[in-house]
Amino acid sequence: MNKTMDMTIATPEGIVFEGQVESAKFPGASGTFTVLPRHAALISALTAGKVVYAQGGKLTEMAIQGGFVEVKKNVISVCVEM
Repeated sequence: MNKTMDMTIATPEGIVFEGQVESAKFPGASGTFTVLPRHAALISALTAGKVVYAQGGKLTEMAIQGGFVEVKKNVISVCVEM
């Protein structure tokens, strides 16, 4: 079973993160949510807050002003303003 997902975080200035993650937490427009491997497909607007992702057992936080996230087939695509 796949225990990671591919995630790319892009801003208007360029890609700020690209790699494998075990989980990712987002400040969704309807509340905070976490994405784990094999998550159902979704598209969500993001509000100001923090994106938190686990990579190699280490948590990394990234402050954002808003944006969008798409999850599809273990790939997370994030477009945000920082």
